[in-house]
Amino acid sequence: MKIFLRIILIIFVFILVFGGIFFLYKKSKKQPVAFNTESPTISNIVQKTVATGSIIPRREITIKPQVSGIVSEIYVEPGAHVNKGDLIAKVKIIPDMVALNAAESRLNKAHLQLEDAKLVYNRQKKVYEQGVIPEAEFQKVRIEYNAALEEVESSENNLQLIKEGITKKSGEISNTLIRSTIEGMVLDVPVEVGTSVIQTNAFNEGTTIAFVADMGEMIFEGKIDETEVGKLKEGMYLELIIGAIEDATFGAELEYIAPKGIEENGAVQFEIRAKVKIAENYFIRAGYSANADIVLDKRDSVMVISEGLVKFEEEGDSTYVEVETAPQVFEKRFIETGLSDGINIEVTSGLEMEDKIKGAEIDIKAQGQQEG
Repeated sequence: MKIFLRIILIIFVFILVFGGIFFLYKKSKKQPVAFNTESPTISNIVQKTVATGSIIPRREITIKPQVSGIVSEIYVEPGAHVNKGDLIAKVKIIPDMVALNAAESRLNKAHLQLEDAKLVYNRQKKVYEQGVIPEAEFQKVRIEYNAALEEVESSENNLQLIKEGITKKSGEISNTLIRSTIEGMVLDVPVEVGTSVIQTNAFNEGTTIAFVADMGEMIFEGKIDETEVGKLKEGMYLELIIGAIEDATFGAELEYIAPKGIEENGAVQFEIRAKVKIAENYFIRAGYSANADIVLDKRDSVMVISEGLVKFEEEGDSTYVEVETAPQVFEKRFIETGLSDGINIEVTSGLEMEDKIKGAEIDIKAQGQQEG
């Protein structure tokens, strides 16, 4: 019995030792390397760049008052359509006390001068009618009297303008009524009734009463990097994707490229503008953000391969791929390439459609685990 147990123990030790040796041998043995292969295909290559920007009206103006005062009435709301000359708002003038006092003083002086001129005129008129003085002397007195009348009227108009913005000659309040200077849509009214406003003058651009724009003609305004601007030219086609409008693209025609760039975040950007072609069933709001795909070059129905399959010589600028000549046997073959879109690249010579090109290595272990 003891001999039998000893024999079993020896056999177990033998199996254990040789099993371990076999396991270590198999583990150290190098697995064969295999590669995927890909063949050329016929496809279109489009090389394009992307510019970011927004959609804005070509013609947008600000409506500003010609007098300082307080907004007493507003006649429009954002989104309303206005014609040229339509009322936007009304401003109540708060007269400047210094100017008001000067105007009143001027009017009082004008009345005093008129009274004096009238007395002289009446006296000289009687003398002239009696033939005592010549007509030339009486004409001077008449001119002074008429000038005094004109000064009174001018002083009254000046005072009325300062107090109310109205003149007797015009018969209407011209400066206090703010009117639209173009036909279009009111985009914004940044003031409220009771807001103090400042008139436009040489030292101040004035308070904006409203923004009015022609929404019938929109443009794309964006920026493009200096590395791409040299490939652009006026008249190129742009395809716009507006974030606020899903499942729709809009065409545009490039019409302006800035001659001077602006540095932003360490990169030089150039402003571009393009005329947007808008379909009738879409309403584009001012300020929509948009991306413009600009087609730089295009090839239709050409032989293409994945750009990741192309390799480069260490010396020189030659390009090549590895073509399969036998199962998992590859040889180097030089090719000539054309246009690339960053994913696929055009092959102009060196390959046939039936060729199989060496691709990525096959992960045998992972493949085995999936099969298991």
